Amino acid sequence: MNKTYSVKPSEVKRSWHLIDASEASLGRVSAACAILLLGKEKPYYSHHIDCGDYVIVVNADSLKVTGNKLTHKKYYRHSGHPGGLHSRSLKEQMEKDSTKVIIKAVRGMLPNNKLLDGRLARLKVYPGKDHNHSAQQPEAYSVNGESAK
Repeated sequence: MNKTYSVKPSEVKRSWHLIDASEASLGRVSAACAILLLGKEKPYYSHHIDCGDYVIVVNADSLKVTGNKLTHKKYYRHSGHPGGLHSRSLKEQMEKDSTKVIIKAVRGMLPNNKLLDGRLARLKVYPGKDHNHSAQQPEAYSVNGESAK
């Protein structure tokens, strides 16, 4: 009788991936990040075990969007007091902190469960092309889903 194999958290092998945000639009970059953080490309993927990889995103300042998203897309926050709703356009958010745009987009593509904080902790976003994870030897990952070798 064949039994289904379920990977244990101690058996998960994590690798490092490097994604250039200037290659594609915000949605494609964040979707690729979400798939890598979830570990869905691995043959032993299981939804109740965190088997994703580390993801480094560089060039967040040169992020591309299509259409009128720079002016029409809004980011909202609320202070908790009456009348405390504040909004900011994508262009204003990119000028203030472009890394939060990618983090918020990836967070929206991940499932909201107990594994969310651990997955987001493995996402490293940098505004320029320099990052401090060269010791981990990240593998370049193109947004279309193929590893660049």
